[in-house]
Amino acid sequence: MPQKELSTLEARVLGVLAEKQRTVPDSYPLTLNSLVTGCNQKSSRNPVLNASESEVTDALDNLRGMSLIVETSGGRAMRFAHNLEKGLQIPSQATAILAMTMLRGPQTAGELRINCERLHRFADISSVEGFLEELAGKGLMMELPRQPGSRENRWMHLLSGTPEKALAAAEGSGTLEERVAFLEREVSELRALLQGLVEGNRPSTED
Repeated sequence: MPQKELSTLEARVLGVLAEKQRTVPDSYPLTLNSLVTGCNQKSSRNPVLNASESEVTDALDNLRGMSLIVETSGGRAMRFAHNLEKGLQIPSQATAILAMTMLRGPQTAGELRINCERLHRFADISSVEGFLEELAGKGLMMELPRQPGSRENRWMHLLSGTPEKALAAAEGSGTLEERVAFLEREVSELRALLQGLVEGNRPSTED
């Protein structure tokens, strides 16, 4: 684990670096400008950010202090690369999974297998689950409680905090409509539970 919890932007920077290493290898390591663009990308990102160049620079400074990025001075601009495998002692397959949760938030094993396709092609869901368990054993990932109506549990990285913080962040993620739908399901289940308790405690009218 890093020496301290990562901010949302710091996690996003690492996720972008890991993603672009695989998807645009000719442009990797990334310049600051490319990194800012990747952090603020509107597609395949949750949450969507609007980070400034100075904010990304500050994030890079913090990550450098944790030995999670490396900086190179080749060409006319400074370039940046992640150091996740060495810094966290994980294989590249696990980096792909970790990066995808840093970019898109909590996901099921099936979603991760699909979304990781361009970073690493997993043979099947069981291989994804194997790496998830390995990451969980290192304290880098946790399995979230199943949401109402969901068939699979989602997984979330813990680089930005404790399981309690991760769970709070996960429940607060998604669009406003998704959060409202989640709360409506919660209220409906609580009402049904309360109704059952009231009817169970109602005195019998039989003689």
